[in-house]
Amino acid sequence: MKIEKIMESYKPLIAIPVIITIIALALVAFHGLDQGIDLKGGTITTLTLEKPIDQTQLQSLISGGLNTTEVTINSFNSTTATVTIGGATDVITFAKLMNGTATIESFRSIGPVLSAQALTQVYWALAIAFIFMSITVFIIFRNFVPSIAVILAALSDIIIAAGGMSLFGIPLSLASVGALLLLIGYSVDTDILLTTRVLKRREGSITDRALKAMKTGLTMAAAAIGAMAALFVVTVFFIPSAQALSQIAAVLIIGLVADILATWLMNLGILRWYMESGRR
Repeated sequence: MKIEKIMESYKPLIAIPVIITIIALALVAFHGLDQGIDLKGGTITTLTLEKPIDQTQLQSLISGGLNTTEVTINSFNSTTATVTIGGATDVITFAKLMNGTATIESFRSIGPVLSAQALTQVYWALAIAFIFMSITVFIIFRNFVPSIAVILAALSDIIIAAGGMSLFGIPLSLASVGALLLLIGYSVDTDILLTTRVLKRREGSITDRALKAMKTGLTMAAAAIGAMAALFVVTVFFIPSAQALSQIAAVLIIGLVADILATWLMNLGILRWYMESGRR
């Protein structure tokens, strides 16, 4: 079946991103989002192992020495390990505990006061970015329906990305929040591309204009997803200590796939419905 025929039956396609968005919202509401140490407080350290020890033994050593059960081994091999510990930990106490077992290569501890401030700043950053994005869209188009379609598509991207984070256990951290802010900008970029081509140009039919915009948009999306997939593979398999980069890549991959659905099924469907209704 040609893509033109699929696009002629566009109204049922609008429901696909809407349903996925609702599912993602339910995941966030009922399953919640894990918080990184940037936002909930804790300690993350990278160790160079000095003697043979397996992952279970290392976790038990740290848990017993610090009297805590909140110890996670994020990456482990025969020479290095990256460990996350719930709650702030004194570096001197930890160094004494690791004496003869491992050398501390990096150590970062964040207390509850700083983490609470960071979480508040995260909420403000997302809210302000979305508000200013909405104002900019309304100024550009000065038309209620296309502007709302762009805003809904961007909101759908963020919700689906957050749902993916909840589903795959990607923590909400300063790194992943940065990825969410990038998604807002990327989503608006592709939606404005689509809306400008369909709404303001006159040559060809609505379907022809939408197809040209889609070719450009999907090329951009494929390139971005490919780049993020390469970054994710490299950081996970070759640089496991670079967790911030792998989190950014994972969130962007989910969000970019969501943007394809939100832009080319929902936003395009709303625009066509609006253009063909006779009000334009």
